[in-house]
Amino acid sequence: MRKLTYAMNLSLDGYIAAPGDEIGWSAPNDELFQWWSDRVGATDLALYGRRLWETMSSHWPTADQQPGATPAQIEFAGRWRDMPKVVFSSTISTVDWNTRLVTGDAVTEITRLRAEDGGPMDISGAALAAAAMRAGLIDEYVLVTHPVLVGGGAPFFTALDGWVNLTLVETRTFPGDVVLTRYETRR
Repeated sequence: MRKLTYAMNLSLDGYIAAPGDEIGWSAPNDELFQWWSDRVGATDLALYGRRLWETMSSHWPTADQQPGATPAQIEFAGRWRDMPKVVFSSTISTVDWNTRLVTGDAVTEITRLRAEDGGPMDISGAALAAAAMRAGLIDEYVLVTHPVLVGGGAPFFTALDGWVNLTLVETRTFPGDVVLTRYETRR
């Protein structure tokens, strides 16, 4: 069985995007960017909701070809393109860059993928992660908390039908007072 992790940057008040899908407040410093790049390099399969997919796919496929691209950006772009991805959407019809589109029930497909043999999976995007959370499919939560209050937007957590008990397995501080906390779901 694969492990499913929900990992995102978030504001101190719990949002992954401010109103208007603004994420400029979460720009990573070099050390945090490398941590994210290493995470992408170690992910066997990434699951995306449509909105985050559109954000990522509008930049990273060609980011390594942009003037002034840093070695870290070049590395991340290659890792991102190479990583197998699944996008869940009923409103788009095509995807690219080592990606498969799923238009049916996300929870059913995530359950199937999680039951397969293979390496770790990451899930990204508020609505998609919310469905997986409510279905009890997330094994690990990684919160990369930035010291900013944005006051609203897309929340990291969703309303749940019951409690989810977690165990803290890692904390780490990055430059700029960014704090990573990693929790495993207690089953």
